[in-house]
This record gives sequence, structure tokens and C-alpha cells, in this order.
Amino acid sequence: MIRQAVLSAAILSAAAAADAAAADPGRGKELYESRCGGCHSLDANRVGPAHRGVYGRKAGTAPNFNYSAAVRNSGVVWEGKTLDAWLTDPQRLIPGQRMNFRISAAEDRTDIIAYLRQQSGR
Repeated sequence: MIRQAVLSAAILSAAAAADAAAADPGRGKELYESRCGGCHSLDANRVGPAHRGVYGRKAGTAPNFNYSAAVRNSGVVWEGKTLDAWLTDPQRLIPGQRMNFRISAAEDRTDIIAYLRQQSGR
């Protein structure tokens, strides 16, 4: 079921993946701070988990954060396609998760993902 959701989201976000080469991590930082910073930080758990190192990390494994069972058991690894699917519609990617926020613009998602990747050293 999770694989189907990832595949469906990846197909829907093909344009975002194609634009990844043109991603702007500087703009992504601004977007991250303005849209994600209310619940997330790079280095501290808040309402949501810390994000430094998120790119390439298995979902539900950031230290000292109380994840939903859905996220802990999802098997998702945070990479370009999965982060794009998550930011597009978290509930569709991992049913039963607790984040109720979306980023509708593909360009914004691409830039935020580029910033998170940069902050993860990848």
C-alpha cells in the first residue's frame, strides 16, 4: 500500500523531479523558515522532528521524537521523491500520520527539498 502511494505521488510529481536540477536551496531556506519553522527546526525537536540529516534517513527514526506508529512503521526513506510526495499530501503517502500541512507549489517543494538535502550533507 505504501509503495503504491509513493509510486502514485511520484508520477504526479514528475514535473517537480524534472525541475530538481534547477532547485534553489537558498530560496528553500527562506521557504523552510517561513512555512516549516513554526513546527520544525533543523536541530531541535518541536511539534515535529528535527530536520538536519533528514535527507536519506528512514522515516520515524530521528532521536528523541515521539512519532506516530504510521510513520515509525512506514519503511519510507526520505529522498527527493518521498519528500515531494510527503509535502504534497502527507496523509496520502503515510495514512495515519499526524502532519496536516501541505505545500501545493511544486517549485516551492523542490526548493525546500534542495535545502533539506544540503543541510543533510548530500
